[in-house]
Amino acid sequence: MNTSFLAKTSILALVVGGIAGAAAMSADAKATVSVADVPSANTRAGVADNVLTASATETAVAWGNLPLANPDTANGVTHYGYNTAVAGPLTQATDEARKTEPDKNVYLVMGGHHYLYQGHELGPRGYVTRIDLDQTDPAKRVSLVSDVDSSGNPYPTIDGITWDPFTHQLLLTAESKSPSGGVFGVSLDANGDPVDGKATRLDALGSGGYEGVQNDKDGNVWLVEDIGGASASGGKVPNSYVYRFRPTDKTDLTKGGTLEALQVLRADNTPATAAQLQANPSDPFITDLHQYGRTFKTTWVTVHSSAPGAYDATAAAKAAGATPFKRPENGVFRPGTDFKDFYFTETGDTTTASTLPGAYGGVFRLSQSGGPSAATGTITIAVAGDRAHTGLDNIAFLTADDLLVVEDAGDTLHQQRNALDSGFLYRVDRSAEKSSAVRWLAEGRDASATFDALSGPAYNDKDNEVTGIHVSDGDPGAAGLLGAKVPNPAGATWRTFWTQQHGDNVTWEIRWQFGR
Repeated sequence: MNTSFLAKTSILALVVGGIAGAAAMSADAKATVSVADVPSANTRAGVADNVLTASATETAVAWGNLPLANPDTANGVTHYGYNTAVAGPLTQATDEARKTEPDKNVYLVMGGHHYLYQGHELGPRGYVTRIDLDQTDPAKRVSLVSDVDSSGNPYPTIDGITWDPFTHQLLLTAESKSPSGGVFGVSLDANGDPVDGKATRLDALGSGGYEGVQNDKDGNVWLVEDIGGASASGGKVPNSYVYRFRPTDKTDLTKGGTLEALQVLRADNTPATAAQLQANPSDPFITDLHQYGRTFKTTWVTVHSSAPGAYDATAAAKAAGATPFKRPENGVFRPGTDFKDFYFTETGDTTTASTLPGAYGGVFRLSQSGGPSAATGTITIAVAGDRAHTGLDNIAFLTADDLLVVEDAGDTLHQQRNALDSGFLYRVDRSAEKSSAVRWLAEGRDASATFDALSGPAYNDKDNEVTGIHVSDGDPGAAGLLGAKVPNPAGATWRTFWTQQHGDNVTWEIRWQFGR
């Protein structure tokens, strides 16, 4: 996965879609874009600008001190990236306001408007905002969607978000251990406005450290959990699971259903369980799982079936014999596969001190020839992480074959590598043993993040992080589910966003440069 300044990857921008997958294309339905490689990551020194591939440009669409058009002043929910409940200036002071870290992005075109929705990951309470991309007045550009639950109380801070076209809800995930973590739903009307602005906890989906959340065409909800395990050999034992919730009624998730967790089988067809991998985090199975060319069978085990009340999904998955991973975080279906291929990231240990197998994580491909509701499948490593490509977090397909993956390595690894985070483009080709990498973004560090990293208050995050990579045409129907259509970055309707979390908390839109 070594890269050079002249390295380029050729992308086919496929102008075709549909929930059943991509059809064959004619020659005039193709466009190409060459993504030039950024030669290196930014070093961890002072303030540095983002370095973007020469193949793209970026424009800020929102930033941390942007005021909300409809603030909840009493609870300090007043700005896009700050909670002011405890007062203090907005930035670069020892008593500065708490940053809220806008995170994942959901782009929807509703009621004739182009909107970007986000949950907020930090601060005293969770909330959801909406950026009106058509609004030029900064005072009206961002509005508050929700900051209370169905009882009028605050809910946990939010990490993951997706749009569920079957329930007409934003599905939000709280990345916290049970009983705080879990999934919430916020309903929107046909114009993209909140119905009542209240988030409903969806108990049937369980309570756990969920981050990634994604629907498939059958109405199942896929969840990717991120909970660090106990320390061992400088790293962490595997402690997080990949889940699939099969609802009783895909239009109403409050009616319950069955939560399942992924189980990976060893070469001898016996399951690799938490009891085994946590007792021996150097199990050779973990090494094999992260080697190119190795494929393992998978099945789904039942974690919980329809029964009233909340439950600890993490503990139940362990008891059911599911296979834990080293901090998986986000997943997405590969376009053109009819929801048969699901790619998910594994962050790993985010330290060079770990001597455990799989310490640098990677990207896995889960394939189910029987479709997204199938009971069995196979798993293989699509991208094996290494020291220069690790902490992999958010993930999105730019085309059918080109995968955007971004790092959240953290301050410790930044210091160890003397390098800030990067965004990579991987051409995932089933015919190739390894996936090539091109750096499209070398993230910088803004003054606010530099202040936090060097001397700022402990309650704010430190170095900037790349998050929220998102590619969508904004279609709010079932045909617009991520993975249903093959993205066409050359087309006017397809848009790409990412969030430079921490510091000034700027959300950017990427414009790709094309040739034909």
